[in-house]
Amino acid sequence: MNDKKADKMQVLPERWSRNRYCDLPLANRELSFLAFDERVLALASDPHVPLLERLRFLCISSSNLDEFFEIRVAGLKQKIEGGIEGAGIDGLSPSQEMSAIERETHALVEKQYSLLNDVLIPELAGQDIRFFPRKSWTPEISEWIKDFFISDIAPVLSPLGLDPAHPFPRLTNKSLNFIIDLRGVDAFGRDSGFALVRAPRSLPRVIRVPLEICGVRDGFVFLSSIVHSQISSLFSGMEPLGVYQFKVTRNSDLYVSEEEVANLRRALESELVQRNFGQAVRLEVAANCPNRIVRYLQRQFRLEPAEVYRVNGPVNLNRLFSIPDEIDRPDLKYPSFTPQVAPAFESGCSIFENIAQRSTILFHHPYESYVPVIELVRQAAADPDVLAIKQTLYRTGHESAFVSSLMEASQAGKDITVVIELRARFDEAANIKLATQLQEAGIQVVYGVVGFKTHAKMLLVVRREKKKLVKYVHVGTGNYHATTARAYTDISMLTNNKAITEDVHRVFTQLTGLGQTLTLKQLVQAPFKLHGFIVERIANETRVAREGGKGHVIARMNSLVDPGVIEALYKASSAGVKVDLVVRGICTLKAGVPGLSENIRVVSVLGRFLEHSRVFWFLNQGKEKLYISSADWMPRNFFNRVEIAVPLEGESLARVKEECLDVYLKDNSYAWQQNVNGRYDRLSSGKADAFSAQQFLISRYRGGRLDD
Repeated sequence: MNDKKADKMQVLPERWSRNRYCDLPLANRELSFLAFDERVLALASDPHVPLLERLRFLCISSSNLDEFFEIRVAGLKQKIEGGIEGAGIDGLSPSQEMSAIERETHALVEKQYSLLNDVLIPELAGQDIRFFPRKSWTPEISEWIKDFFISDIAPVLSPLGLDPAHPFPRLTNKSLNFIIDLRGVDAFGRDSGFALVRAPRSLPRVIRVPLEICGVRDGFVFLSSIVHSQISSLFSGMEPLGVYQFKVTRNSDLYVSEEEVANLRRALESELVQRNFGQAVRLEVAANCPNRIVRYLQRQFRLEPAEVYRVNGPVNLNRLFSIPDEIDRPDLKYPSFTPQVAPAFESGCSIFENIAQRSTILFHHPYESYVPVIELVRQAAADPDVLAIKQTLYRTGHESAFVSSLMEASQAGKDITVVIELRARFDEAANIKLATQLQEAGIQVVYGVVGFKTHAKMLLVVRREKKKLVKYVHVGTGNYHATTARAYTDISMLTNNKAITEDVHRVFTQLTGLGQTLTLKQLVQAPFKLHGFIVERIANETRVAREGGKGHVIARMNSLVDPGVIEALYKASSAGVKVDLVVRGICTLKAGVPGLSENIRVVSVLGRFLEHSRVFWFLNQGKEKLYISSADWMPRNFFNRVEIAVPLEGESLARVKEECLDVYLKDNSYAWQQNVNGRYDRLSSGKADAFSAQQFLISRYRGGRLDD
């Protein structure tokens, strides 16, 4: 063993062994995700949700499923093709798991299209929002569509006849395509057969029809309908017997052997070129496509019959996502809501004065404005007393205010260091571009630690005050992304607490330099300590309960998968510890199992905002402990990422416990509770005692009212 590997083993905790937990009752991870997507789809069918928001939830459900196939199903397929058939930790072999996934996803897709065709489209039509199928086109609509096709669509289409000189092309991931069954002989004497038309991504998938043409203010036609109706013009003198839309989903995971590459960025750039052309994992095709054509497409993509999904509608449902934003109907959307500006920032003082006066300032987004976090960097960039800024960036969004301020700070001569995580899934290209932009502005850019994603959300400002250097810090549970801060629930904290700021400074030093495991006073860090720390805190509640005391754990996260933590929770429950878990998405823990987890309650809360905060609370014999974190309870967060958990005390602890934990455990309007069979039942109530956590918090932060 070389010295480098030996050093790595000394500082990193031992990751869980599959054999150790083979007898642990666990739900299947992938089926748990599909159950979560079912809950998202349930919001699309909920009559209490505004109609256009229901359409949006349908699109989210479809988008979730796309990513699920691109990453999770693709990985499982590789296992099967590689001959890996050993049972997983949940007892299912890869083949058994794939069969269960195919059964569940086919049923889910059928529900999606039934909801679209039988419920949403008719209800939208009742509100004068019409999607015109070809059979309903009036002569005026048909003429307008013909002109629109000639002027705006045909020039960017490239029809492709399929013959020995024109083999089946490489089609990009999730692109809209048409296969045409042709009859006749062309100008070169070639017998007809199949042809393809690819719809460029530059074309909108849904086109608005003018009011004077269709008679309604919000009338639309699908691009697929337009192409279908005009296909003859692309094949002069030929007879199209049928036109069928289809979409192929491909493996989109990037593989980089990080221990073997000399330059991680260049390796990722190389992999990104191939992302759109990975192995096919799913084919979606029009429901009326003849079997012989479906079999032909299957052969081209090397897919099995179970990997084909016949759909009664557009093959790219998530492209309807823009429709709610294009329609000016506030009555069919959630009431507008403006995040509250925290009272501390209405005084006119600088952000540094505000922090210094209070030491710690907490924000609950999106109920409270994200502006103070942006202001910290903006004011730091302009402040002549600020010497250095350090920040982690995972996902930032386009035209980020943070990036602009960091570049201004660099131009002003300040020392700026940015830790960019290049491997943020599906943001790799954007982050590579961002890294280049920052480097060209003279900013020191580092990519964290090879083999470990930097997922921690940290921002450090060093400022000279009265001949001393004072550190100011922002830590949070969400990304530095101003747009998602209006749609995701997250906790942010600004502080000049010396212990916390020094810990953050040490973590930055570790990420940019070299060194042994850190001793931190307040923060708990993955991949070194966080897993063991969480297990020990749960074990402490277990010991208290076994000794006759009261043990209680409340935790909230996106996903709960780690078997070591689940084992600790099972032991705690068996000892009488009350365990309340608010898990938005995947949960492989089984609640309510007699003798094992009957003291564990698992709820999932969905709604207008995406629940994103990670909060962990322990009763600790009345001396409560609460931590906010960037980490879910998953092996990847504990062992393969740089994460932090930050303790809160006093009023901050009480406030976060109430707003992030207690009110969510009271929700009986948009909460689902896991039952003993591992399924989720939606909690319901009469109108008198209906309680929505998100609505409660909106009312609290707006004084009981929404914007007009």
